Amino acid sequence: FQLSCLYDEGQGVEKDVKKEVYHLEQAAIGGHAIARHNLGCKEKKNGRMDRAIKHMIIAAKLGCDSSLDALKDGFRGGMLSKEDFAATLRAHQAAVDATKSPQREEAENARIER
Repeated sequence: FQLSCLYDEGQGVEKDVKKEVYHLEQAAIGGHAIARHNLGCKEKKNGRMDRAIKHMIIAAKLGCDSSLDALKDGFRGGMLSKEDFAATLRAHQAAVDATKSPQREEAENARIER
């Protein structure tokens, strides 16, 4: 995922959209939710809404809040069925719940107190 960011920004390497997308795809295949979200954004920018929505659904099901927000807008705009949105919302909540633990909450509280 980090390599895709470097190729996107041209930081330390020459800007290269093909390499950026390649590394996003590799990270997304590996389960990286933000990479999947970014692929959805690229597809939307290129006018491929069906593919964009599919990427966003997968990312939201992995717990990506930004994708869920984008899908809310898509649902309001009629681009996503009520059933698909409801299923995605349930899967998103399950993914978020799966990452909760007393240790994580303690670490987050310690970080906030600093």
